[in-house]
Amino acid sequence: MKTNSTLNSMILPSLAALVVGALVSSPVLAQGPKTPPTISHPKVKETISIQESVTDELMTTDGILGTAVGLNEQGEPALVIYVNSEHKNMADIVAGIPKSMGGRPVKVEVTEPFRTMIKAVPLRRTSSGGGISHTAIQTPPIKLGTSGGWSNDLANGYCCGGTLGSLVEDSAGTQYVLSNYHVLESDIVSGGNNTVATPGDNVIQPGLIDASCKVGNTQPVSTISGLKSLPNSNVDAAIAQVTPNMVKADGEILEIGTISNSTIAASINQAVKKSGRTTGLTKSSISALNATVSVAYDNECAGSAAFTKTFTGQIIIKNRGSKFLNSGDSGSLMVEDKTTSPKAVGLLFAGSSTLAVANPIGEVLNHFSATMVGQ
Repeated sequence: MKTNSTLNSMILPSLAALVVGALVSSPVLAQGPKTPPTISHPKVKETISIQESVTDELMTTDGILGTAVGLNEQGEPALVIYVNSEHKNMADIVAGIPKSMGGRPVKVEVTEPFRTMIKAVPLRRTSSGGGISHTAIQTPPIKLGTSGGWSNDLANGYCCGGTLGSLVEDSAGTQYVLSNYHVLESDIVSGGNNTVATPGDNVIQPGLIDASCKVGNTQPVSTISGLKSLPNSNVDAAIAQVTPNMVKADGEILEIGTISNSTIAASINQAVKKSGRTTGLTKSSISALNATVSVAYDNECAGSAAFTKTFTGQIIIKNRGSKFLNSGDSGSLMVEDKTTSPKAVGLLFAGSSTLAVANPIGEVLNHFSATMVGQ
């Protein structure tokens, strides 16, 4: 096992100037920001500058999963470093991380590796699901925040699915269901099912995981557009053109209702909620901004590793006990926790049992040159 001094020698050499710089750089505030800080808050911006100068080197250390900017126990903007709880030298890695860098405090959070939140069930199993109508077949036009996915998403003895999150539209007014790339289009080899996800394929409700893995127990509600995001962009998103009369035209989401057609930037401690296939309507708060995290992707349902994608500028949300986001909730839209016409904040796609990860909704919409459908 590596000693603390060995780990320090691995992590700290080129960071030393920043750590020493803490003695002469701007001091830590006595009190934290009085309002939830956004990415434009001066101290958040200062911390992001430090974060971006050290993240690449930090992530070369085996066991460090990523970084972000959040608040420490004193309410001050801090550089957050995520450490793999499953790493054999986890305790030594934590001990080797300095308490401050560049004049900004450092906060360490220990968590499992970040994973996509798609769900796979064996072909022989019937998944009963849970929540209020999040897994049942609906009478069209359907509400979103519901179980769904690619109609052929079964391979290697499993079927897969996630959440049809929300409704967006392009400049011509054509409407699309918004979800994740890995929910709609991540089958990129013909291996386990002799097919790949193709533009024009049906997207179904509910997903195969809630239909005994039989497409005949589902209904087609949209078709894959082919405008997928990965592996080349910084969002995990895909859209599917709505089949006429199959999706509510106002984009109503189960247990949330009709959202606003405008969006809002994420802020630390911001109260948020989502409606998803597995955990239904859940609420939490944002813990960090501008996260850099790596997520591994399969090449088909229950398939082999295809690639690992490092995302930057992501939103981190508290997810203790996977109560906010769990497998099958991928594709859920995260909105501000308001009763009427909440604004979209992010598109959820990955996480651990303590943290969830979302793409900023503005970046998702820009990728597709789309806008939210709402009021």
